[in-house]
Amino acid sequence: MDHNIMIHNGGCHCRRVRWRVQAPNGVVAWKCNCSNCSMRGNIHFIVPSERFELLGDSKEFLTTYTFGTHTAKHTFCKVCGITSFYIPRSNPDGVAVTLRCVDPGTLSHVEIKLYDGRNWESSYNQTGIASSSMTEESR
Repeated sequence: MDHNIMIHNGGCHCRRVRWRVQAPNGVVAWKCNCSNCSMRGNIHFIVPSERFELLGDSKEFLTTYTFGTHTAKHTFCKVCGITSFYIPRSNPDGVAVTLRCVDPGTLSHVEIKLYDGRNWESSYNQTGIASSSMTEESR
C-alpha cells in the first residue's frame, strides 16, 4: 500500500461525531465475520491511536458497547447509532476506522482482506493484523 500519509476526515451519519485520521490514501481494510461486524456489515482499516483525533465536542455524543473479552470498545453515536470508529480487539493500541464513514475524496485505493472473526485466534495469528496499529518507527 501507499505510504504517503495524509489527512482523512469522517464521522457518523448525523455528523455529531467527527474525527480526523492520518493514513495513506491507499489502505488495507478488513472485512470481518465476527458476530458484531457481520451484523453491521463493517469494513474497517486500522491506524495507530496517535494518528486518530476526535474533533469538537464529539466525545459527548459517544457511547461504548463491549462483549466477550471486553477488549474491543465498540463506540457509536448516541444520536444516530453509527459506529464510525472503535478500538478493535486485534489492535487495542489502535483505532479501527469504518471505511464507509470516511468523507469522500481522499482514499484512492482500498484493498479489502477477510478476517475470520468467528475463528478469531487463528485469524489473528495468520493475518498479521496486529502490525496495522504500528507506525513505521515502531516496526
